[in-house]
Amino acid sequence: MTGFEHHDADVDVQRWAAFAAVEGGGNPAGVVLDAAGLDDAGMLRIAAEVGYSETAFVTHADAAGRRARIRYFSPGAEVPFCGHATIATAVSLAGRWGEGPLLFDTPVGPVEIATSATAGAVEAAFTSVEPTVEPLEPDVLAELLGLLGLETRDLDPALPPRVAFAGNRHPVLVLADRARFDGFRFDPAAVRSLMDREGWAGTVTVLWRQSAERLTARNLFPVGDIREDPATGSAAASTGAYLRATGGVEPPATVTIDQGAHVGRPSVLTVDIPTSGGITVRGSAAPISVGS
Repeated sequence: MTGFEHHDADVDVQRWAAFAAVEGGGNPAGVVLDAAGLDDAGMLRIAAEVGYSETAFVTHADAAGRRARIRYFSPGAEVPFCGHATIATAVSLAGRWGEGPLLFDTPVGPVEIATSATAGAVEAAFTSVEPTVEPLEPDVLAELLGLLGLETRDLDPALPPRVAFAGNRHPVLVLADRARFDGFRFDPAAVRSLMDREGWAGTVTVLWRQSAERLTARNLFPVGDIREDPATGSAAASTGAYLRATGGVEPPATVTIDQGAHVGRPSVLTVDIPTSGGITVRGSAAPISVGS
């Protein structure tokens, strides 16, 4: 099977893995290229049936203008933006329309995407909406650290906690010690409750810095049976904005983010950080078989 399945007679759901570092890695995403006839309940039902962290639905497509209107649903609710599903949808549309630029009209605004052939695969790169970075309130930080079994002394003093937005709001924590990064545990229901209360539609992003140009990420996203995301494009964009705002890089810069090893799906995301404006996240996607 090539990674496509039918939920209704007229709905074709594709399954893709985005940002895979190795075969079997990457973050699975559902993609529906012809979703014009689906209402909100239908999209939510399909996203729940697929069971991935997000499924993308193209509700209007203009092939001549290379433009598409897109929405994203987790198994439990609509989300404003999803980076890995954007990459998967762009690669799928490049197969239908040919490589080149695309423009997605998303709930958070227009997102420009470039698609091109690289080493026999199609790579896509989206540029986020204008990002923002704001303080993480001390009481909320203390609550979040407590839910992860961490303390303030576990944080990297050079990279302070913040809430970064580049399509979704992500709290960003950078830990100083690799063992603490690898070893923290959390109660999914408690973390989800905090995320919903604070309006964090993205993930809780926890990072450890390998070097100036490479980080390892764990992105907490408790929904359904999912605890952590294998690869999070929106969090990668927010991380780029965070690093620029906190002086973690001197732009223009490119950083690599390793993610997914903690959930058995190694992934790699490339983040281009300009001196101003949106953050660009690059990666590829490949179709996966149902049941993978």
